[in-house]
Amino acid sequence: MFNKFFGRFSKDLGIDLGTSNTLVYSKDGGIVVNEPSIVAINIRTNQILAVGKDAKDMLGKNPPHIEMTKPLTKGVISDFEVTEKMLKYFIDRVHSESFTIVPRPRIVIGVPLETTEVERKAIEDAALSAGARQVFLVENPMLAALGARLPLSESVGMMIVDLGGGTTEIAVMSLAGIVTWKSLPIAGDELNKNIIQYARDVFNLLLGERVAEKVKMRIGTAIEQDEPLEMEMRGRDLLTGLPKEIIVNDTQIREALERSIRTIVDSIKAVLETTPPELVADIYERGIVLTGGGALLRGLDKLISRQAAIPVRIADDPLTSVVRGAGFLLDQEDLLKDISLPSATEGNIL
Repeated sequence: MFNKFFGRFSKDLGIDLGTSNTLVYSKDGGIVVNEPSIVAINIRTNQILAVGKDAKDMLGKNPPHIEMTKPLTKGVISDFEVTEKMLKYFIDRVHSESFTIVPRPRIVIGVPLETTEVERKAIEDAALSAGARQVFLVENPMLAALGARLPLSESVGMMIVDLGGGTTEIAVMSLAGIVTWKSLPIAGDELNKNIIQYARDVFNLLLGERVAEKVKMRIGTAIEQDEPLEMEMRGRDLLTGLPKEIIVNDTQIREALERSIRTIVDSIKAVLETTPPELVADIYERGIVLTGGGALLRGLDKLISRQAAIPVRIADDPLTSVVRGAGFLLDQEDLLKDISLPSATEGNIL
């Protein structure tokens, strides 16, 4: 009863609970939170010191008593307590300017394709403990398709490749359901690791994660560029132990990323091979849609199009496709009931 009462004064939310970033969509405010999924904890006092951008600024610079935690691994909760606190922090932040004393929103959350019932229950429980009165879980590619404004309920085949931080999810959909799919543990975080490993092997240079990500974003490419790109890369020399700066170019970074990108392209082709021919014909006509932060890697769309012989386009603002899809569902009760996964928590009712 109290949940219903407080729910009237709460803002329903769509949440993209990602490995790298958490985004929150409010019905009346659009995307109100876009923060890294990182929490800084003082292990002496067990207090949360910072969440999101503030915590990311501390990454790699923290003393031993401050622990940097990424509570989600490959889109799945690896630290329940920290995830719950992070969600509560974001929910309270969205409601900070309203008159709600105890926020009790309805929440739509995106989950990876390969989640088990136990993992889904952990996400539901974390959201309910953080203050939600009702939680709906929907598979990320479905939300990405809605966010990219694809006609999810129609009887046409469409293919989404959602390149996130922890996972790359490839799905062929029709009639508001997923027909064939594949989930890979190779995504943005793995590409950062590729750059770190390449710097160590080729230049004897130890890089931090933030530096590797910056290099990937600024000069990372999937195909050869018309104009060469280069930037400085700073880290610690493994031979002398002293700081070192080198200049790297896009050819070297492309070499570092090559194996992971080839795996993603091969997986897309493998999903197409198991897709019914009627749907493949639709996909050939409509093209493959790329969403997620990885879609912004220069030339990736052209490489996939070249290898799969199918047109490829990048969704408008691919970073926010999933959360915009979750926000769209807040007003679509019937569609939400159709595509949400069965609740793993008995108490998750109105």
